[in-house]
Amino acid sequence: MHTPLLTLDDWLAHCERLHPKNIDMGLDRVRAVAQRMALRFDCPVITVAGTNGKGSTCAMLEAVAQQAGYRTGVYTSPHLVHFEERCRVHGESVPAASLLEHFAAVEAARTQGGDEVSLTYFEFTTLAILRCMSHAGLDVAILEVGLGGRLDATNVIDADCAVITSIDIDHTEFLGPDRESIGREKAGIMRTGRPVVVSDPMAPQSVLDHALEIGADLWRFGHDFNFSGDKQQWGWAGRGRRYAGLAYPALRGANQLVNASGVL
Repeated sequence: MHTPLLTLDDWLAHCERLHPKNIDMGLDRVRAVAQRMALRFDCPVITVAGTNGKGSTCAMLEAVAQQAGYRTGVYTSPHLVHFEERCRVHGESVPAASLLEHFAAVEAARTQGGDEVSLTYFEFTTLAILRCMSHAGLDVAILEVGLGGRLDATNVIDADCAVITSIDIDHTEFLGPDRESIGREKAGIMRTGRPVVVSDPMAPQSVLDHALEIGADLWRFGHDFNFSGDKQQWGWAGRGRRYAGLAYPALRGANQLVNASGVL
């Protein structure tokens, strides 16, 4: 007899017990469960990958879209204090209680017909949050990639627009030893015929090559868009449009204008 899972903590403990590994690269299992769940979004989806700047890029995308009157959903990970921080709808963390039905839906799909699919904690919780967001009546969904891109659980959703922030050496045991191999993994979130914004000023060649190979609409920092600024304000120029006299982002740091440029 299984103990009933009544709280978010119960579900998270359940997710921790399901799979022997924390990270198990590959999309087959996640995709199988997502298909059983008929998981889909009825709004544009922006997926953000990269080593540095993913979080601030997601926060700025959310702020711009909200100011423009759109109902936003954002998925980021990991959380700082409470799991619910991973999912924001219209700027607010989703209450723990409203996540429960989505965890139950993932479990039902995962075990459907007695054919159990093993999911890691990250995969299971990602599917629950994606389902929550897909039911939230959003105008735009913003998904932060957990690890890499190509094989990350968020990549079961076909992004309408991909953003790749600066790429550094990270998670080499999963993504490869250098920026070129890591870039190739992150480039996996691109889709044919859809825009990909690369805000890394020194993007690995593998990222640019992949965009060309699959026919994505590539926007490169320094080629298709750029910024300029003085102490008071900054400006942005991209294909066929310019913005001048912009206030600096509230987020401080040398790279924030690079991130903000990619967001615009």
